[in-house]
Amino acid sequence: MINTTYIKPAVQVDNYPLSRTVEKKVDVLEPKYTKSVYKDPGLIHTSWFYVNDIHGKMTKMERIYKISQDFDFMSPSKTWDFFTNTKDSDISKFKVASGDISIGSNYPNNVVASKFLDWCGFSASALGNHEMDIVEPNNLSGLLKDSKCKMLALNVDVKKDSALEGRFEKSIIVEKNGEKFGILGIAPSDMFDRVKMNDSLQNIEVKNFKETVKLVQQEVDKLREQGINKIILLSHSGLNNDKKLVKQTEGIDLIFSAHTHELIKDIEEGKNLFYSKTGEPVILTEAGKNGEYVGILNVDFDKNGIIQKAQNNIISTAPYNRPLYVKDSVEKIIGKPEVVGHVKKTVPLPKNILIEDNPHGNLIVDAMKNELGTDIALLNAGNIRGSFTLGDVDSRLVSDITPFEDKMMILNLTEKQIVDAIKFGCKSIPKNSKPGILFVSGMKYTCNKQGELLNLEFIDKDGKSHTIDVNNPREDKKYTVAADDFFATGGDNYLPTNPNPDFILQTFNMDKNKLACDYIKKLPQPMEIELDGRIQIVD
Repeated sequence: MINTTYIKPAVQVDNYPLSRTVEKKVDVLEPKYTKSVYKDPGLIHTSWFYVNDIHGKMTKMERIYKISQDFDFMSPSKTWDFFTNTKDSDISKFKVASGDISIGSNYPNNVVASKFLDWCGFSASALGNHEMDIVEPNNLSGLLKDSKCKMLALNVDVKKDSALEGRFEKSIIVEKNGEKFGILGIAPSDMFDRVKMNDSLQNIEVKNFKETVKLVQQEVDKLREQGINKIILLSHSGLNNDKKLVKQTEGIDLIFSAHTHELIKDIEEGKNLFYSKTGEPVILTEAGKNGEYVGILNVDFDKNGIIQKAQNNIISTAPYNRPLYVKDSVEKIIGKPEVVGHVKKTVPLPKNILIEDNPHGNLIVDAMKNELGTDIALLNAGNIRGSFTLGDVDSRLVSDITPFEDKMMILNLTEKQIVDAIKFGCKSIPKNSKPGILFVSGMKYTCNKQGELLNLEFIDKDGKSHTIDVNNPREDKKYTVAADDFFATGGDNYLPTNPNPDFILQTFNMDKNKLACDYIKKLPQPMEIELDGRIQIVD
């Protein structure tokens, strides 16, 4: 969807011109033509290529690279009527990211994500929570040191003498066509709730949201003191927080948001066009998740740095091919994938992967149980970031589906611990939010849309079903459970936070992607991916 929003100086609020008029234009998905009627030779023309929350999806990165190259070489004035009567040389182009470009602790995959930002020519990225999945501070420091793309996190303090000291910047200044633009970035205040505790996290402190807002304003003020009046925030704080930030600050013009995986089309007042506390228009936008879309935001500023006109273009990455030379460059880093199976029938991912049964996740959790030989297996829904597609299944696809590279464990959990964990997951259903339900193998359960666990059954190795009293689960009855160390140590709070719980029986230096590949090889081929009803969500 595209619209061109004209923000015409109509009234004065604290000496800032603003308009409450939104003029909609042609609604199309791809950025083709949108008629522009606003002409002002004094306008400063900009075009912003933006991404967020790619989550290490390397095949999507390859497609995004192709789109970014098209962006570099396209003629803006011929591509969009937005820039009618404007010379291409007068249009400044930028590329920015809002974090979570990488995911998981697999170092070669992290290298690909870092090089992707450089290959595409991104100027800066906000620090997302999943950048901190890189467990070794030296590894993360090395990637940031070698990258041309600046990592911005003004709300992060780094411990003195840490390998990460000096690797995060508060803001940068980019000059194009004689105009200076200030770009600043913030990390998520809930960082420690979203990432497994590791050595990299122990090297940093992230400010809470209230303190982050103050720090943002301080950095904006420093930029304005230098005469910079076009200021852009790369935020991994989440859309709702960004909306609050707009109303509590002044001087910010654009916010490229992330973390909540929203796909924002168009520009609509009250949805993503807001006004700062001094009346300046501020545009927020976000390009979904998993590299499914990218955005190009065209913005005209006046000489005072006030937005006069804007157009938000959302582009699906699916139709774009993966340049062979980029694919080869990626495989030089991660190695050639191994084909492990073939899918002849599948179903799409559920609309909300956090709160619905998911056959793609069920295959992974079945692999965990079967390969480790446990009574049951438990896996948080947020671990699944992709789907099995028709055709060959290779190790790269499996890693795309479950990318975190945790360590697998066999746990010895009581019936009560299991029930409490499943109940905690069910509470996500009415909120329609993180952390999500638990996928199960060797069990099945029913809950309602109010988030209440109604019944739970254990399926033994002979296929017999045993009902568990969800209201009075036993503490003297234990099961062996296949899980990852994120779940076991209290990640997302399904279990109490504890870096060294006493219920761990065995730890394996491998993740579920390895188990899944081994498991798939043993399955009858070709495979069928379909729902089996193990998780029922009723009214």
